[in-house]
Amino acid sequence: MKKLLLVMFFVLVFSFQKYAESLAEEVKTYTFTEVKTAVFNIPSNVENFLTSEVEKTKAYQKESWADGKLQLQNTWFKLTSWIK
Repeated sequence: MKKLLLVMFFVLVFSFQKYAESLAEEVKTYTFTEVKTAVFNIPSNVENFLTSEVEKTKAYQKESWADGKLQLQNTWFKLTSWIK
């Protein structure tokens, strides 16, 4: 039993080592110019993101208000139809 556990431990350790090596190969190194460009693009990227989020929010609110208006009209129609 101890030998089996020892073998399983070594298999686990070596498989983890192979996994870590494969991850290390995927890591990309960046040059100073790439980092500099990325840092300088942050304000414009944030501005573009915020602008698109505002537009999405406006579109969603417009649709939601239209649905709410329709629901209010239907409710008003039902209430007034009971009175007549």
